Amino acid sequence: MPASLAASIRERQREGRLPVLSEIKARSPKDGDLLRGRDPGALAETMGERPIAGLSVVTEPSDFGGDLAFVTQARARVRVPILCKDFHREPADLEAAAEAGADAVLLTVCMLDDAQLVELRVAAARLGLETLVETHSAAELRRVARLGIELEILGINNRDILRRETDDGTVSRTERLSGEVPAGTLLLSESSIRGPDDARRARDAGADAVLVGTSILLADDPARAIDDLVAVGWP
Repeated sequence: MPASLAASIRERQREGRLPVLSEIKARSPKDGDLLRGRDPGALAETMGERPIAGLSVVTEPSDFGGDLAFVTQARARVRVPILCKDFHREPADLEAAAEAGADAVLLTVCMLDDAQLVELRVAAARLGLETLVETHSAAELRRVARLGIELEILGINNRDILRRETDDGTVSRTERLSGEVPAGTLLLSESSIRGPDDARRARDAGADAVLVGTSILLADDPARAIDDLVAVGWP
């Protein structure tokens, strides 16, 4: 069994590496086909051979071309924790992710009402899944705090998922919102990280890790792109 995602992030920090979650994503509404004929399992294996903190796998089918089978394929080839990214709305979605081999699941605050957020956090814990609670605004951060949800990993998505991430988000959103994150919270900066400079900005703003998909997938050499991000270092 792989270590927890949170533990893996902390381990990379202790090694002096920037914790990077590399992502398998078939399609982007903004950038089109990202797999470009590549096998998701083989791509996961390539990523898993680099010193990443975890692997994010997008399984949402309609907008991002995902499939739970991608998680199963990745689980057979990588030892790092796997985050299943989808618009999870009910406990059955989490059960399916766990059965596919995920170690952690995404809970997108803007997609869920209060009762759903609390229910899914409890359901995830029952299934032994970590949760990435994803926010995009100060109001969403305040909402999470008001609900008293225990945070394993808190995400700030630099792009607006309600616009299916077609907006021109930048890491400046992490810079603006990180000051409102409770001290001691493990913070993940997601999306719009185009290379080491953006990753460094996110780290310097207070992010403990970065999640990078499109720029790695579009790189001529994804393994080299990962290495360049990891080399930003910690602290």
